[in-house]
Amino acid sequence: MLLSAILLPAGVLMAGEGDAASPTLGIDTLWVLLAAFLVFFMQAGFGMVEAGLTRAKNACNILTKNTLDYCVACLMFFLCGYAIMFGNGNGFIGWTGFGMNSAENPSKVPLLAFWLFQAAFCGAAATIVAGAMAERMKFAAYLTYTVVISAVVYPIVGHWIWSSGGWLAKMGFGDFAGSTVVHSVGGWISFVGTAILGPRIGKYGEDGKPRPMPGHSIPLASLGVFLLWFGWFGFNPGSTLAIGDGAAISLIAVNTNLAACAGAISAMLVVWKFYGKPDLSMTMNGCLAGLVAITAPCAFVSPAASIVIGLIAGCIVVFGVALLDKIKVDDPVGAVPVHGMNGVFGTLAVGIWGQKSLGLARDGLLHGGGLAQLGVQALGNISVCLFAMALMAVVFLAIKGTFGLRVSREEELRGLDIGEHGMEAYAGFQIFTTQ
Repeated sequence: MLLSAILLPAGVLMAGEGDAASPTLGIDTLWVLLAAFLVFFMQAGFGMVEAGLTRAKNACNILTKNTLDYCVACLMFFLCGYAIMFGNGNGFIGWTGFGMNSAENPSKVPLLAFWLFQAAFCGAAATIVAGAMAERMKFAAYLTYTVVISAVVYPIVGHWIWSSGGWLAKMGFGDFAGSTVVHSVGGWISFVGTAILGPRIGKYGEDGKPRPMPGHSIPLASLGVFLLWFGWFGFNPGSTLAIGDGAAISLIAVNTNLAACAGAISAMLVVWKFYGKPDLSMTMNGCLAGLVAITAPCAFVSPAASIVIGLIAGCIVVFGVALLDKIKVDDPVGAVPVHGMNGVFGTLAVGIWGQKSLGLARDGLLHGGGLAQLGVQALGNISVCLFAMALMAVVFLAIKGTFGLRVSREEELRGLDIGEHGMEAYAGFQIFTTQ
């Protein structure tokens, strides 16, 4: 398969793309490529958020993971992920186009432009897990499960929802830009992985109460949030795969922005009310929660609905963090509440506020459609969450039982930068002796 992909002439990949001189095709292709570049830039945002919210001794490790998971995701998505996701097959999986050899193109833009856009999404799903399992996981274990997510889990879920032959797609399941396909997958894999990995040393005292383990750079994390917010304007509006008359991408961009703002404000108010201070880290996660929640319904709801969705998302992330601490699941960056819980909520929001006039299969609950669309959304949510968690639980347990999932106690206390990579993100923190 790899040899055939290497020997495949570039002309084969570009064949059948239509009239290359068409101005409309050229503009749409440019739009999709620009959106792909913005989604790629979100890797920097994830890296800054996760590094900033973890301790200095592990910053190099988390940034290495964010670099490598994108590289792994793109290679695996080229070799097999795209074929599983968009190839001809059945309602569960595709099986044509491995190595992009005679690959299907469901879009109107050139195949390679569409592939690049989808590959960036695959990388985003893989990188969500890094933050939740930060500061105590072996680097080799991380690379291993990233291969499985990129090559198998994400593509299968994507086939169910975004391939015309997928079983959920045929039911009219609505997930415009990936609250389920990207965020729920990454978030719930984070949950099961973190539960198996166990909390960081010292996170929970003998009384079971969580102890603060603050990140080393809130300014770095804040920068990361703004980079992610900026990249989301490629993530959501870019999923139109066409500019058209500009109406759709304008609505989606406004909905995306309003939900982010509402999520940040509601999280800030809730944490201020219950904990006494308007905590910045929770406010930032509220912004990301709003972005995650609006990702599925961004094309199907009104701007007013997007504000309500963002407000609810901000509340979910605050109470979600508290819930994880109660069950002693240590998620240093809040990946599970932000991506997992709000991925579920955003997908359900399609069935509540979605409108058939905006392209949804049927009207949502609040627009006279009854429970039909909401039921499909709930079924898809449950199916994806159970599939992703069950499969990755097997993978995590297999890694744990072979070469190990977690670093040694000594290495965790010293920091993964030195133990895993032999270097520091910030020079001068370690004292070396010379013989």
